[in-house]
Parts: sequence; structure tokens; C-alpha cells
Amino acid sequence: MWSFVGKKANQRWLWHALLAHKRKSLSLVFGTRKDEVFLQLKALLLPFGINRFYTDDWAADERHLDASKHEIGKQNTQKIENKHLNLRTRIKRLARKTICFSKTIIMHDIVIGLFINRAEFG
Repeated sequence: MWSFVGKKANQRWLWHALLAHKRKSLSLVFGTRKDEVFLQLKALLLPFGINRFYTDDWAADERHLDASKHEIGKQNTQKIENKHLNLRTRIKRLARKTICFSKTIIMHDIVIGLFINRAEFG
């Protein structure tokens, strides 16, 4: 899920993983749409012992995930897309057309991170 800081050319991506059967976030990372940020998220997921990954068809997934543990498709990503819709509705900084936006990366990450933390973990 992406938003921006200052102007739409400065995209900021929210990478997060959901526990499928509970629809709860396990971890999240902010950054660009690059392999390094994907690897940060993957490292955060190591302690959970995850054995299946359901993703969209993006090249970093295929490069860094074992094919036997990785499934591409919309069927199992609907839950995360629904969570994205809820986040865009509740956090105006994530809306695609908005006048509410962050001017600094740190404030962007803090505001969204705190909201998700409060919504997910009380």
C-alpha cells in the first residue's frame, strides 16, 4: 500500500503481513518499493515461523521467497486488500486524493504506525 510525503512523486510504501486466520497484523515496515525493504519485512517475520506466503505478483516476492512456500494470486490477498481499504478510509493521509498529507517521512511513519498499532493491539 502506498501513500506519499510532500508530493506524489515521493511515494512511501507500507509493507505489512497479516496472520490470515485472525486478520491481525504481525509486522510492518515503511519504505520504498525495493527489495531491501521487502527483506526487512521478511526478517521481522522469521521469529513467527511462517510457512506459507500469499502475495500479489511482484518480482521481489519471487526472488526472495521459496517457490514451495509462495502462492501468487488474489484469492488469498483479499483480507489484506480489505485492510488497506479500511486504512484508507480511516487515515486520510492514505487516501489517493486528499489535501491531508505528511510533510516529513518521520511524521508520516509515526502517525500511520501509531494508528495501526492502536487499531490492531488496543
